[in-house]
Amino acid sequence: MRYTAMATVAAAALTLTACAAPETQGGAPTGGSTSDQATELLAAHGLDDLEGLDPRELVARLDLMPVEDRPTDLMASVRPGSLLLSDTAGGEEVELDLPEDLFYLSMAPYVDRTHDCFHHSLTSCMGELRGAEVTVTITDDADDTVLVEETAPTFDNGFVGYWLPDDIEATVTVEYEGRSGSTSISTGADDPTCLTTLELA
Repeated sequence: MRYTAMATVAAAALTLTACAAPETQGGAPTGGSTSDQATELLAAHGLDDLEGLDPRELVARLDLMPVEDRPTDLMASVRPGSLLLSDTAGGEEVELDLPEDLFYLSMAPYVDRTHDCFHHSLTSCMGELRGAEVTVTITDDADDTVLVEETAPTFDNGFVGYWLPDDIEATVTVEYEGRSGSTSISTGADDPTCLTTLELA
């Protein structure tokens, strides 16, 4: 089965910022949250148009959102199996369950500059190559099944995201303007959802 990216074209620019660290933030709930809690938190940050979306749709919409429209005081951190919404000012947190059999990997290939990242933040992570046409291939190492093979523009935040099967090891290859890079990834419960170490040379 092939999993394709959700992509949008945006003006090219260069901005970098930190993403979520490996540690979970204090006070995070351990289970799924009610839709009412998520709706209230999104509305409080001006994201009323995202109300009613399931967590997977919410991940897609936030990663595709133009950078200038993203709330600066809402952290939307993708973890294996969950999406953690955090009000950085008030401290409120809501955790939503993501599909158990899927793993969301967001990657920001780079040429000159990158940053450390473990859990991808849909609202604050920024990569170097924004709106850049990249060719991405992701292959399952177990049987060489091609999971992704496409050319698409990176999102406005410089990332491109894919839903992959959980608990696999795979190889990611990215090509961009004559440059290329490859790296190994895993999609287990303790693995990063943010890939910022893929240098294009």
